[in-house]
Amino acid sequence: MIKINRVIKILITSDFFLQAGWGLSGPIFAIFLTKQIQGGDIKMVGFVATTYWITKSIVQPLIAHQLDKNHGEKDDFKFLVIGMYVANLIPLGYIFSTQPWHIFTLEVVRGLAMACVIPTWSGIFTRHIDKGREAFSWSLESTGIGFAAGAAGALGGILVSILGFKVVFVLVSLFGLLSSSTLLLIRKNIFPKDHFVPRLPPLEKPF
Repeated sequence: MIKINRVIKILITSDFFLQAGWGLSGPIFAIFLTKQIQGGDIKMVGFVATTYWITKSIVQPLIAHQLDKNHGEKDDFKFLVIGMYVANLIPLGYIFSTQPWHIFTLEVVRGLAMACVIPTWSGIFTRHIDKGREAFSWSLESTGIGFAAGAAGALGGILVSILGFKVVFVLVSLFGLLSSSTLLLIRKNIFPKDHFVPRLPPLEKPF
């Protein structure tokens, strides 16, 4: 049996819950925008997606660059956890949204939050990954989110048809907050300073 260290397991578990939650809204979010938001149409769906991705893409490298200047993972972990909690409260905002500007504002905030999450999660995962099991660890991550997103996508449509959008958005947030809280289990495993294996100078060979 192949063993994976605790930090990697928890990071993968957290991401599983995150993808399971947001996967519920994936197939129905466009319908929500066109049916529940005043003036919402197909064009708005595209611009909403663009708002999130552009915001995240612009800010993400700037945050990552600053965090790389600091030694250790404490700052990374703070940005990761805070970003996760903020991002996973956004679905609750959808419930009270009625105007397009409400949605665009929420997507800007989500983009900023995820700009804190993505590089820090990846950085911590990379530094704690088991040597010699890199491909397997990343495959577990990809497999986990694949199963979560796939199952949640089908379930999300069913739940909306039975319970409505509001209940689904509450579930998205609950799964996301569970994902955020799961990360707290690794706070004692965070490296306080750069993690590296010290290299000794090579011994001189006698002639």
